Amino acid sequence: MGVEEQLQEIEVLQSIYPDELTQISDTSYTICLALEPPSIPGYDHEPPILVLHVEYPPTYPDVPPTLDLTLDANSPSSSLSFPDDKNTLLSALSPTIDENLGMEMIFTLTTTLKESAEEILKTRAQEKENKREEEIRKEEEKEMEKFRGTLVTRERFVEWRDKFSAEMEEKKRREKEKEDEEKSKRGSGGGGTIKEKRMTGRELYEKGLVGNVDDDETEDGEVADISQLKIKE
Repeated sequence: MGVEEQLQEIEVLQSIYPDELTQISDTSYTICLALEPPSIPGYDHEPPILVLHVEYPPTYPDVPPTLDLTLDANSPSSSLSFPDDKNTLLSALSPTIDENLGMEMIFTLTTTLKESAEEILKTRAQEKENKREEEIRKEEEKEMEKFRGTLVTRERFVEWRDKFSAEMEEKKRREKEKEDEEKSKRGSGGGGTIKEKRMTGRELYEKGLVGNVDDDETEDGEVADISQLKIKE
């Protein structure tokens, strides 16, 4: 393709990118590519603007064009990182260049470049959103732990069962010791003696243990002289 054919491609590109293409010479120009923001919840940044620098070698398109890539000076900050992403994006154009050798390829290259850059933005925005959601999930779990009991695993259940059994055995042992102690006290009569109570004459008479009693018995039932009592045979 001669210079005339190269100029014809530039004219076609100018019709596609009337405001984005800036011609520098007959064989070189730049195209500004405004990227679409990724449709990811929480992404609220203005996407960056890439500037593709193109220069035709004399034998283009039989040989690849000379390409360079920069960020527009007025481009908002973004997750794209230059020069690392620059090298990645330019390298991603190699298969497209190889497939289109011998044909006009700049429009195809700009389309591929734009899609690749937007995919990087989408991937990084999704990673950022996933991280944010994970942090929210951890915070929610931390709050839920305040209202949730300890999860029962087999190991925790066995530990609780053994501890409970030991406590029950200790309780039974203490109760048995207390019961044995009370039985021991009852068996010894409490260590006291029964004091013999003296019966009055009236009580002896009423029980039929004596005969007639003289009138000398006192009013309260006490016998003045025990010899007066006649024991019944």
